[in-house]
Amino acid sequence: MPTQPPTTFPLRLAVVDVGSNAIRYAVAEFSDPDHYTEIEAERIAVRLGRDVFTRERTLSEVTLELGTAALVQIRRRLDDLGIPHYRAVATSAVRESRNGGEFVDRVRRESGIHLETISGSEEARLVWLAIRRRVRMGSSRWVLMDLGGGSVEISVVDRDGILWSESHTLGSVRLLQRFQEEEMTDEDDFRTLLERYVQVLKMPRAVAKWSPVGIIATGGNIEALAKLADAPQDSDGVRTLPMEDLRATLDRLVDLTEQERIDRLGLRVDRADVIVPAAVVYERVAELAGANEILVPGVGVREGVLMDLVDDLTDHSAHAGRSERGIYAAAVALGRRFRFDEAHARQVAELSLSLFDQLHELHDLGARARRILMTGALLHDIGQFISYRRHHKHSWYIISNADLPELSPRELEMAALVARYHRRAEPNPSHPGFDALDEEEQELVTKVSSLLRVADALDREHVARVQALSAEVAGDTLILRLDARGDLALESWALRKKGRLFERVFGLSIRVRHAREID
Repeated sequence: MPTQPPTTFPLRLAVVDVGSNAIRYAVAEFSDPDHYTEIEAERIAVRLGRDVFTRERTLSEVTLELGTAALVQIRRRLDDLGIPHYRAVATSAVRESRNGGEFVDRVRRESGIHLETISGSEEARLVWLAIRRRVRMGSSRWVLMDLGGGSVEISVVDRDGILWSESHTLGSVRLLQRFQEEEMTDEDDFRTLLERYVQVLKMPRAVAKWSPVGIIATGGNIEALAKLADAPQDSDGVRTLPMEDLRATLDRLVDLTEQERIDRLGLRVDRADVIVPAAVVYERVAELAGANEILVPGVGVREGVLMDLVDDLTDHSAHAGRSERGIYAAAVALGRRFRFDEAHARQVAELSLSLFDQLHELHDLGARARRILMTGALLHDIGQFISYRRHHKHSWYIISNADLPELSPRELEMAALVARYHRRAEPNPSHPGFDALDEEEQELVTKVSSLLRVADALDREHVARVQALSAEVAGDTLILRLDARGDLALESWALRKKGRLFERVFGLSIRVRHAREID
């Protein structure tokens, strides 16, 4: 991966997608950060999920060899094409396999490809990146579902980001594996069993409050279903699949054997067996969303990775803003699930980020640290859902075990630690989680935790007395000028205690001055 972003176009990039049903790659040439032409794409039928979605949950030696050989082949092709920049991602099969780490290491040794195992929430984020450039969402909110071989990610999205997201282990290959040994007389029995099984899939009541206007679905199976149903396509390449046509297509598929689906409908061998389980899941989610039709944009994780990569390589500034808005909305949504004090959380986040921005020359941290601070600040008190006593540690546990779109697992762990350090003990190399960070990451967590402590102290009573603040370093002192209402005696007392970490880290004492008092 590059250390310095290129600044010129055209720019050629590649994506490698190691899924549960197949391994794919694509090469694209970007004319600018928002437009590209696909130069080459290939799909290699290696079904990793066949091994993983069983009780053994282990990739067999044969599958390891096939998967590694496929990636060696892909790497040679990328080298032949002279592709300097790529991103390779692996989803649920590698994520869940007992020896997924062994596979990743083997791929790196034999092909030189650095394979990144991504979470369900990262899958959802990447799909959103792809669909927001293809679907005209307007100012509305939508249900977005991405169905793969091992999982289905269901989200509520708008053009600015992901508001809520969950990942469920109801992928098409997994469902096929789960029921293929059942003794059923015909496909109707299989369909009935599937329909009953996917009834476990629910959508939280909280989703309804966003009033989504429709459903957008991605994945190879929904694209195949839309084509079989001859769903109309608009000028942007988005198909509209009415629910009655989806059900009619499902009826048609159930009436055919797998071989007949291949011979009569032209389906691939590794599509013909999983398309029925996939159609049942799409039907269930559309039912939950109350949708009469499904939009099929024809893009997914692969295209999202390309858009994400070009943003990273070109430092596309608009992407950073969209990313922060998405993280903020997702963190608030998580906080609401645990009944957090939203007004206090937003106040502390605002004060924290104000300090971060004004003191940039002092802490010398970048956009990544800002995202981590924002998340930790919004969710610092979320652990009170379990108990006020030791709630900082409960916050760490909840956040570190959550899925927040647009944050990597490493960033999420750091945000959880920032929340953990908003009170009580300061960061210590012996603490679980903190001890797993490298030196640079520990410094980041320590610095932003010190800012969070200051901000949290300034809202000690949870009544937003501080309307705004300005921060200035004068010699060995940080001067905080506060635009506040009422008496700040309790906040000043809290700041004397909670500001000690900041004073130790930056070697500055803190002095508070009131810009004005509002009675």
